[in-house]
Amino acid sequence: MIHVVVNGACGRMGRLITQGVAQQDDMQLVGATEFATHPEIGADVGVVAGIGELGIAITSDLNDVIADADVAIEFSTPDASLEHLRQVVEADKAMVLATTGFNGDELAKVHKLASKIKCVMAPNMSLGVNVMIQALELVAKALGDDYDIEVIEAHHNYKADSPSGTALRLAETVAAAVGRDLDEVGVYGRHGIIGPRPKKQIGVHAIRGGDIAGDHTVMFATEGETLSVVHRAHSPEAFAKGAIRAARWVVDAPRGLHDVSEVLFGKNQ
Repeated sequence: MIHVVVNGACGRMGRLITQGVAQQDDMQLVGATEFATHPEIGADVGVVAGIGELGIAITSDLNDVIADADVAIEFSTPDASLEHLRQVVEADKAMVLATTGFNGDELAKVHKLASKIKCVMAPNMSLGVNVMIQALELVAKALGDDYDIEVIEAHHNYKADSPSGTALRLAETVAAAVGRDLDEVGVYGRHGIIGPRPKKQIGVHAIRGGDIAGDHTVMFATEGETLSVVHRAHSPEAFAKGAIRAARWVVDAPRGLHDVSEVLFGKNQ
């Protein structure tokens, strides 16, 4: 039995993770956390998730529950995720880290800490998106510099970071595949009289509206044709399913920082 803690348990994804873990025959929820001033601190996490009492009170301190866990699943904020990661490292447990919006310094700290434990980290836990990433490497290498590359993402109107972590990962993937540095060729939106498009530029564009769960398109355009690789998440349940699969995989993974591609294609499935 895999014992799981959910961090950010009252958020949209946290509630879905709680629901999903409760449905698994080989998993047991043993803890749930939220920030200290959250009104649901002390409430039963199952009630908050809409599935009835589970006998697990939501706490503000991961240290209260991490000793009983095998793996923590994290969908929260960068600051909270870094602190939780430190606590997971101290307890020598595993982690699935799905928080986005880290800056460069924060990412460096995440990588240093996560290397000490078994950790899966990805900006998007959807299995379909991670298959898309693998496919994009092949497409970009095959088409090369003859095609203009644009990345377009769309999300709900309460998403905090822009562009999405997934869009950045897709842009980094295609840039690397064609031998470019995204920091040098990436353009984030366009406005005004900008002149002709530079040949090796990679555009990244963000759309926000309604309840869009997450749409990502990578477009390869040249004279005479356009090829688009598209992923659409119809609900956030896709991310929850991927995170739960990653949690099942990571408890038997080698120590170190892993990607969802290893969950899909690695030896430890």
